[in-house]
Amino acid sequence: MTRAVWFQASPEGAKAMGGLHHFVSKGTALPPLLTHLVFLRVSQINGCAHCIDIHTRDLIAEGMSVEKLVLVPVWHEAEYLFSDQERAALAWTEEVTRVSETHASDEAYAAALGAFGEKDLVDLTLTIATMNAINRMGVSFRMKPRARA
Repeated sequence: MTRAVWFQASPEGAKAMGGLHHFVSKGTALPPLLTHLVFLRVSQINGCAHCIDIHTRDLIAEGMSVEKLVLVPVWHEAEYLFSDQERAALAWTEEVTRVSETHASDEAYAAALGAFGEKDLVDLTLTIATMNAINRMGVSFRMKPRARA
């Protein structure tokens, strides 16, 4: 079944979502590589092929090695490849994306706060929330990845 092209069906909604995406991509002190890493991990958890494709490309453009990139889903097992801040961001990303299971535990919050400080943690959480919202649109309306065989 063909589904609606959500951003054409609701241009004002798309504009609002785009504004938030622009803020978390350009308006925070978080490094671009970290932002794209968070976008990718959220998208992997949510199974959004379109966003996984985009943010994989973004991370390669930001200079992340393919060797590191392919290990993002299992970063716990390859944590030596990730900086302290990247590990903290990935852990908080998983905690917030799976909030119905984790309830954003006090332990996870304290760990993330220690790595980011209050303002950056709020911005990181906005980044996670934004990508979760975008993934829900991408998956619900079956947005296709750009990848070709």
